[in-house]
Amino acid sequence: MEQRKRYSIKRILLATLWVSVACGVAFLLLAGVHKNDTQPCKGIAVSIHGVNNNYFVDKADILNAMAALSQGDPVGKSLASINLRLMEKELKKNVWVKSVEMFFDHQQILQVTVNEREPIARVFNQTGGSFYIDNEAAMLPLSEKFSARIPVFTGFPVDQLVLSVADSVLLQDIRTVSLAIQKDSFRMAMIEQVDITPQRSFQMIPKMGNQLILFGDASDAEEKFRKLQLFYKKVMVNAGWNHYSVINVQYKGQVVARKFGAEDISADSIRTLQIMKMMADNAEKLINDSLHQMVQAAEPEKADSSMIQQSIQRDELPELGNETVAPVTPQTQNAKPVVHKPPAVIKKPPAPVKRPGH
Repeated sequence: MEQRKRYSIKRILLATLWVSVACGVAFLLLAGVHKNDTQPCKGIAVSIHGVNNNYFVDKADILNAMAALSQGDPVGKSLASINLRLMEKELKKNVWVKSVEMFFDHQQILQVTVNEREPIARVFNQTGGSFYIDNEAAMLPLSEKFSARIPVFTGFPVDQLVLSVADSVLLQDIRTVSLAIQKDSFRMAMIEQVDITPQRSFQMIPKMGNQLILFGDASDAEEKFRKLQLFYKKVMVNAGWNHYSVINVQYKGQVVARKFGAEDISADSIRTLQIMKMMADNAEKLINDSLHQMVQAAEPEKADSSMIQQSIQRDELPELGNETVAPVTPQTQNAKPVVHKPPAVIKKPPAPVKRPGH
């Protein structure tokens, strides 16, 4: 009985000791935290993680936003007066900021880590406006700081920020195709731009050759690109870059190609003018966005117009659009242009002058 009492007293004393130690540690921690909160902020270190070191938001943007939120430079203010959670929340409102992490280190330096959104495609709508999308298919505005060199898509059907379900699905398809292009250096070097058809399928314009690549929708994108690469490496190298007018990779397990013919030649001139104008307009928009970044990239596109010639036969490929191309006939080919001359002006002879005596 006495032994049990001794054991109980020992346990009580031990528990009391541990409680006292815990209280002491907690008191010291609270005192340390309170003392640390009264310390001034000694500096700010901003770290931005962008895409290939290309930043759409810079250190000055972050510091200016923080100064506005804290009503002045945070440096010199007490740590307790700086609301890190509020700053993180407000900085995330920047469309280019994906995530923010802020904390004070043991030297009272405010560490700020910013992760930017990554643009993966530039999209031009039918009215000429353009925007980026990121890897989550979120629409991003253009930036005055930098123009990303990423796949270009043209012909997006709307210019609204609030999209319908069908338009949102189309953006997801653009994301899928763009990521598939960027996945391989050969694809990036091969594809000049991607056009969106009225049927919301994709047509690709290569940088070399004057053929049109019919890609279809975004389904099985990897398999379609695999077939396309195989066709270029095994067939185009031997046949020549201008041997085929259309390369169709929409069909499962095969590539359907069409050789150039008379119909292709007649349609090619009109399509060439259309594509060249579209390319020139897009290049001008890219140059205006960031002139010092885009001049060198735009000049090669203008150097050789044969690189963007495309051939279309509307009767065989109705999905390409509703335009019609007049066939070239011997009568129209050899006919001389009619020159309309202005009507000749008939001058009247001057009236005779009467002399005295006559």
